[in-house]
Amino acid sequence: MSVDAPTSMSAAMGASEPHSPHAEAGLPTPLVGMLLFIASEVMFFGGLFAAYFNARASFAGDWGPVHPAEPLEIMPVALPITIILISSSFTMQFGVWAIRRGDQRAMRFWTLVTLVLGVIFLIGQAYDYSVLGFGIGDGVFGTTFYTLTGFHGAHVFGGTVGLTILVARASQGQFSARNHVAVEAVSIYWHFVDVVWIALFTTLYFLR
Repeated sequence: MSVDAPTSMSAAMGASEPHSPHAEAGLPTPLVGMLLFIASEVMFFGGLFAAYFNARASFAGDWGPVHPAEPLEIMPVALPITIILISSSFTMQFGVWAIRRGDQRAMRFWTLVTLVLGVIFLIGQAYDYSVLGFGIGDGVFGTTFYTLTGFHGAHVFGGTVGLTILVARASQGQFSARNHVAVEAVSIYWHFVDVVWIALFTTLYFLR
């Protein structure tokens, strides 16, 4: 994860939240900060994807550990954890909708479910690394594969930290229908992480 991530997310989750983002004429500063941070992350991952496709285009010979026509050989773990991460985006949104209604208990539940799914994804990714049969030093594909998925995994870990803080704050009754900017900010970040993984999964497992 880029070095700005903890600072940006902490600022978004710890700042004063007098109103919800829907009760103000403009976006709250913490939410704007999160959007700007995500914009920088889009450029960051865009650079990584550009490096991957450039390496792929200039590489002569077989690309990847298995034949391109047999992507399922490296998908036994990747596909289930992809479904899990996509599902977590829905549970996160359920939490956002709940706090917009002022239902802090439901928001805490759905955020906790999202956190659990995120942790399962990270555990699954670590297990996937152990059974793939190739490492970061095994050719250009191995290097780019682990660089892309590793940085994404770091971002997921950062997201789980943010989710943990949300659950802790919700347990102390710090959110309401008029006071939940942090929930909105973390949800945007989490959706971003999910979208990036969909792009990575498609690129690394299908477009090899």
